[in-house]
Amino acid sequence: MAESYETLLARARAKLPEVAQATERFEVPKAQLQRAGLRTIFANFDSVAQKLRREPEHLLKYILKQLATSRETRTEQVILIGNFSEDQVNRKIQQYVEAYVLCKECNRPDTKIEREDRLEFLKCEACGAKHPVAKV
Repeated sequence: MAESYETLLARARAKLPEVAQATERFEVPKAQLQRAGLRTIFANFDSVAQKLRREPEHLLKYILKQLATSRETRTEQVILIGNFSEDQVNRKIQQYVEAYVLCKECNRPDTKIEREDRLEFLKCEACGAKHPVAKV
């Protein structure tokens, strides 16, 4: 005799783990910083830019402007002039994600920045929405 749908569903739910998994597939990457005197080394900057699917220079320009600082260009690493906490930098990354990564319509990160004439638009590859964004 075939089992009912409800019985099969109950058995399947019983086999699921109790730990709730994150329903979102996108998590904002966190900065890993190291202090070096009066400078702050952003150790995983390239990784953060890659996870956000944005040009590193665009993200860096935003962070530098928001923190009102500059960087050293001696090495491949991003070295911020000044002492900044991970919390400060992570808040700026979160603001960047809200302004330049997440779609305003569907709130998904499947977006890209497109230039048309002198304007920049955030184009969603998931829902097709298109919104203007401020220049960095």
